[in-house]
Amino acid sequence: MAADDPATFLIRPAVLGDAEGIARVHAGSWRETYGRFVENPDTSPWFEVEPRIERWRANLRERTFRTTVAVDEVGPVGFAAVLATPEPDAVRPEELTMLYVLGRAHGGGAGQALLDTALDGRPASLWVAADNPRAHAFYRRNGFVADGAESSFGPIERSLRLVR
Repeated sequence: MAADDPATFLIRPAVLGDAEGIARVHAGSWRETYGRFVENPDTSPWFEVEPRIERWRANLRERTFRTTVAVDEVGPVGFAAVLATPEPDAVRPEELTMLYVLGRAHGGGAGQALLDTALDGRPASLWVAADNPRAHAFYRRNGFVADGAESSFGPIERSLRLVR
């Protein structure tokens, strides 16, 4: 889907049958976005699909997250996952733990539709790689700002927490 094509996807709650498609989007979008952070993306375990499939089956079966999926005529192109943050000192009541869209669907509105459906404008926190200007611009347009917290995860040496 090119950026100037009309949106041709459906946004809906994820079901157990989406596990493999979500795992493929998860691994594929990670490779597209973070492959530059590792020496060899072809051998890095961070970009493997197979281990993610069973994790996503478990996530969907156990309803670990409130997961929303964007599907086009080929299959899933993106997903968003939200988790309640029950800790009394949490910075926001919910965390957008994941929002990933395949590069072929960038600019087509899937990411915005996923965010809007997953959070419906509610306050939330999220973590984003410090070196991901596209994601920073997207979240800034949606009212998120850095709160000064930093972390690291996997091949991502520096992540920033954003809140709205």
